[in-house]
Amino acid sequence: MEPETGEAAVALARTAVATSFDPLPPTPAELLAAVADLPALARRAATFVTLERDGTLRGCIGTLTALRPLGLDVIRNARLAARDPRLPPVRAEEVPALRVEVTVLSPSEALPVRGFASLLDRLRPGEDGLTLKDAAGRRATFLPSVWSGLPEPERFVAALLRKGGWPRELWTGDLRTAAWPEGLAAEHYRGESFSG
Repeated sequence: MEPETGEAAVALARTAVATSFDPLPPTPAELLAAVADLPALARRAATFVTLERDGTLRGCIGTLTALRPLGLDVIRNARLAARDPRLPPVRAEEVPALRVEVTVLSPSEALPVRGFASLLDRLRPGEDGLTLKDAAGRRATFLPSVWSGLPEPERFVAALLRKGGWPRELWTGDLRTAAWPEGLAAEHYRGESFSG
């Protein structure tokens, strides 16, 4: 993606968060009209918006599938990230201090693995985002940026299993010898991140 599109996406996310406190927030069309006329914002894309303040996560919401134009996806995810249900909602006075990151995802691809050892060997640290899901409806994903805090594949996958609510014995034991749960599927994707 062109740098100016990434910069516009970050500005759009910041404005979407800042104006979400207004009694009558601007519509997505009004927000889009205020940024540069970039054709890339009209192309379908899956995005995540991450909000941090002083290195602390304040919200992270996104989509794994390209359902809407990039600009609209960024607006939606920015507003939802400000009220991420896992965290206290962002307050209006915090907005100037927020670090806003927009990650644009590639399409997900299945990782045809049937064991954790195979999964760990196929992951590309620093490059792959990973989604795990099962037939029981559990699903969890880590963006490629999570590798900065969990640089070893074993820790990365164990933390994702914990996040997704899989049994404790999976994420606390030796993953290379752990049994692959029936119905578990893995997908990977790449992400291009822009922040400001």
